[in-house]
Amino acid sequence: MIGVALPCGNLRCAAAAAACYASRVSNLRVQFIHGLEGSPQGSKARVLAEHFDAKTPAMDTRDFEASLRVQSEALRSFRPDVLVGSSFGGAVALALLQRELWQGPTLLLAQAALRMGLAPQLPEGRVVWLVHGLADTLIDVEESRTLARSGTPSLVRLIEVDDDHALHASVASGRLVAWVRELAEAARALS
Repeated sequence: MIGVALPCGNLRCAAAAAACYASRVSNLRVQFIHGLEGSPQGSKARVLAEHFDAKTPAMDTRDFEASLRVQSEALRSFRPDVLVGSSFGGAVALALLQRELWQGPTLLLAQAALRMGLAPQLPEGRVVWLVHGLADTLIDVEESRTLARSGTPSLVRLIEVDDDHALHASVASGRLVAWVRELAEAARALS
């Protein structure tokens, strides 16, 4: 049961409040930007689709600017509550933020933005959480640490986990879903 003070104090009211909360959270609209080796059918995309109203646009990861256009068009039509980008997709998500094509809450997973030549700068006033595995052998966690030191400190959060580049354990354990929910709630609390 959710720890909320309820004015009516009875179980039926508590159950209704819990159902309302679960419905609100599960109706989150999440746009996922996959990595170089990911796809709309990948494990992260499937997990997000199981828990949220999720969209994972297919894109040609050989062309960064074309990927950016695909994701920007999807943002305009889908209007997500949260944007999630993984590795190469994290670079695309950061570019969307930097070009002011997206301003909402963003979750960057093992982001490859610096590797893709983007400036190590989060825009001011944006809620951005970064998750990086300490056992990542493709992208050094220091790249996420550098990025996390930019932006608005009270809105940026770096989460370092005992995981690999693909964050297999975090996805399997449900932490990815929890981070999306927590990020959405944190952003709502600020608005």
